[in-house]
Amino acid sequence: MHMMNKVFMDFLDKFVVVFIDDILIYSKGEEEHKDHLRAVLQRLRDQQLYAKFSKCEFWLKKVGFLGHVLSAEGIAMDPRKVKDVLDWIPPTTVTQIRSFLGLAGYYRRFIEGFSKIAKPMTELLKKDKKFKWTEDCEKCFNELKIRLTTAPVLTLPDIYRSFDVYCDASRQGIGCVLMQDSKVVAYASRQLRHEGNYPTQDLELAAVVHALKIWRHYLIGKRCQIFTDHKSLKYMFTQPDLNLRQRRWIELVKDYDLQINYHP
Repeated sequence: MHMMNKVFMDFLDKFVVVFIDDILIYSKGEEEHKDHLRAVLQRLRDQQLYAKFSKCEFWLKKVGFLGHVLSAEGIAMDPRKVKDVLDWIPPTTVTQIRSFLGLAGYYRRFIEGFSKIAKPMTELLKKDKKFKWTEDCEKCFNELKIRLTTAPVLTLPDIYRSFDVYCDASRQGIGCVLMQDSKVVAYASRQLRHEGNYPTQDLELAAVVHALKIWRHYLIGKRCQIFTDHKSLKYMFTQPDLNLRQRRWIELVKDYDLQINYHP
């Protein structure tokens, strides 16, 4: 993996994605794709690396890669994984819960509010928690199955263009949406741990910081608009009296070229 990343360093996230020994080449048009394909093959030749022809596929309009299906329309879940979800029976042990949440969590970018939905099941993973499959767990399990099997097609991001990020926070958790041209690129969420007692302003700022951290590879170095329903965040950079937590997070936020907007 490290070697492949090193070999294709200047191609990565431009027209190449690599995972272990798999190479995915993507382009906007046929002529551009010819150039990209030549560049990759020449790089392999220069490094004395070889691809097995029988395992290569060329000029595909749609391709399965790492449990996803990529096409001009965007990114979708692999239908084979959708079938796995449909066939899953309710867990009867903590290990089975962990397995289901592992699969569901892999596709959490497709599910708005994933952490909040999954909370009844994740509670059963806590140490010394007695296993008891409740009605809330059953609802949570079925809701995740529905969300996963009806997951939207996410748009393919253009890394050279700006992004919009919508953030929200409550005592139950924080949620974020990454968008481009009014289309969803990814959803993200997580449950609150010690932050549950934070003041409202700190909770809302925590949601912004969470989005910046998990989508750093998209947002760093790009102009982005942050939308929050907490109006005071818009003026936080000019407030003289900040607590230590706020000061630390503000320093992180300053690494990004962003504007915070109020979105009721």
